[in-house]
Amino acid sequence: MTERQPTAMNSHHTSLAWNAGWATAVQRPSVGFHKNWAEEGFADQTVRQTVRVTGAGTRARIKLSNRYGTAPLEVSGASLARAGTGAAVAAGSVRPLTFDGAASVRIPAGGEVYSDPAEVTVAALESLTVSLYFAGPTGPATFHAQAWATAYRAAGAQLGEVDPAVFGETSVSWYHLAAVELADGGPARRDTVVLFGDSITDGFGSTVDADRRYSDALAERLAAGGRPLRVLNLGIGGNLLLNDSPWFGESAGARFDREVLAQPGVRSVVVLVGLNDIGFSEVDLPTYKPNPDNSAEQLIAGYRDLIDRGHAAGVRVVGGTILPFKGSEYHTPVAEAKRRSVNEWIRTAGAFDAVADFAAVLADPADPDALRSAYDSGDFKHPDDAGYRVMAEAVDPAAL
Repeated sequence: MTERQPTAMNSHHTSLAWNAGWATAVQRPSVGFHKNWAEEGFADQTVRQTVRVTGAGTRARIKLSNRYGTAPLEVSGASLARAGTGAAVAAGSVRPLTFDGAASVRIPAGGEVYSDPAEVTVAALESLTVSLYFAGPTGPATFHAQAWATAYRAAGAQLGEVDPAVFGETSVSWYHLAAVELADGGPARRDTVVLFGDSITDGFGSTVDADRRYSDALAERLAAGGRPLRVLNLGIGGNLLLNDSPWFGESAGARFDREVLAQPGVRSVVVLVGLNDIGFSEVDLPTYKPNPDNSAEQLIAGYRDLIDRGHAAGVRVVGGTILPFKGSEYHTPVAEAKRRSVNEWIRTAGAFDAVADFAAVLADPADPDALRSAYDSGDFKHPDDAGYRVMAEAVDPAAL
């Protein structure tokens, strides 16, 4: 097998103009909050994952990541199909994927690779299913911990239109799959909006397999309003603005360039991060480390850095206010004072190109330091499906 350079493009397909379809933020293998396969990896197994794209296309390619691998990753086979129900795929839609013409690919430790284009016709807000076969032991897997979507695992090579019942194991994480890009024969377009942040962007507490994150609601709202921008969700549960975490990804600052600015056609980003920087320092839990006592001023400096980098790349940067969290383990008078101070700056400083005032629309009118109960998923800090819809309504399409 030919070893790829970490970010090598497949040069003989440069004539196609690629647009964003779907993406996620990858993380180090960890235990996470739900049962997952990241630490054990895969051996003679097929993993089937379904993602909803926010653009249309007649060709698709996938990006696979071994960013946090310590050894080369052997991908023995891959396929793409239109999604069916659960682990099923639409009959007749399976397309074998190749990598520089080969059925398999070796991705270096720390690297990523694109597949060759596959012919598949998909409309915006439809779903595609990616199947990956790993013949030999992979070692721990680069993954996205909290997908709010089911991944399926089967023994052996199961890339085609197989009985979905063979996929008897499930998880709610994504593995090695970092992006799906689409081409339609037209030009590359500057029509991508990246939603960037922590678990609230990621969709924590939303209904699994229902596409009810705020990114989904925003993509639907924009499409219904005749402004069908491509909306990518680059949230990571537990993510911090200022510190890397073994469990919750590299800091927002560290991952901003590659996960926001490097997306195809990016025009704007909505930043919603800082809750965990405020809350972790109020709780003594092994997973909530590092947890330095960051001041509001330190957080503001972190936001200014993201804004400056976005503007240098010609990208609009929208600031999201930090949601109320009274009643949660994060909430103390100190934490609340920081939240209020940061939100006041976001709303009034004029540093962001626009503001999405999530805190205002989700707050309990009778107690603005708390989430409105109708929008609370149950832990006093994460919205439910209805709350995520309200968040999407708080984003001004004209600001994007």
